[in-house]
Amino acid sequence: MAMPNPAPSQLPRFLGRGGDTGVVRSGVAPRRLHDLYHSALNAPWWVLLATFAGFYVVVNALFALAYVAGGDDIANARAGSFVDAFFFSVQTMATIGYGRMVPVSTFSNIVVTLEALFGLVTLALATGLMFAKFSRPRARVIFSRYAVIGVRDGVRSLMVRLANERTTGLVEATLRLVILRDEVTAEGESMRRFHTLQLTRGSSAVFALSWTVVHPIDESSPLFGETTESLKKNDVWLVAALVGTEEASGQMVHVRHSWTADFILFEHRFHDILTRSPGGGRAIHYEKFHDVEPLAGSEPQSERQSERQK
Repeated sequence: MAMPNPAPSQLPRFLGRGGDTGVVRSGVAPRRLHDLYHSALNAPWWVLLATFAGFYVVVNALFALAYVAGGDDIANARAGSFVDAFFFSVQTMATIGYGRMVPVSTFSNIVVTLEALFGLVTLALATGLMFAKFSRPRARVIFSRYAVIGVRDGVRSLMVRLANERTTGLVEATLRLVILRDEVTAEGESMRRFHTLQLTRGSSAVFALSWTVVHPIDESSPLFGETTESLKKNDVWLVAALVGTEEASGQMVHVRHSWTADFILFEHRFHDILTRSPGGGRAIHYEKFHDVEPLAGSEPQSERQSERQK
């Protein structure tokens, strides 16, 4: 039985690039001008291109105003025409030089010199930024919508599933699972603690298809004795961090994902997505990747808790 898709507002929050953790930061002044490069790398392509286009128009408009302020000092341009001055600025910054409009005064030549220098510098910066963003390695890894707690090899275990969407594999992929939860120390201090979960297999020589990560829940596990209610009460987050080397480019990539307590299902298992094709090879069905089903003979956790209380 496949679980229904949650509403967008119910989707799990992410930790990491571009994610909103819901944390309000105070006492730290924003320093956007110091983080322009970082912000540009993380911005969507359409935002970056729109910013470049707007910056290009504004800068040329400012230089056009400078040319207009200088008077009739551009040959073959209409006196006082902002449009002619604007397009002359575009030709100058792009080093096009059609030859029709040319500077004829010392003032206009000084402005052309400044604009040519500014154009060279901004072109170099824009080219470097675009190349860095285009060539930035990204791991196309998908994580299961839900984390499940069930039985694997006779042991009660927490399981999450991930898959590689690319045809090339991730070499020496390593994954870590961590839970974050609210705890109270012996001194009565409330704090947020991190617990690393031990995995049956935390690395893969070549991560090519799918990978089900398993954490046995024994007495040493931070999840031992936990229930859906206790996970929600302590605001538990499950965070997965994957690091590996992209096989085609040889560059290291990393990706993170998180699940809140609402997306950790007890007494469930993942639907099988690996099958044999008619030709004898393996086939992976991504359309069933997020599907989960209750364990055979299991009952809702709330009913089992009620029985224990009786």
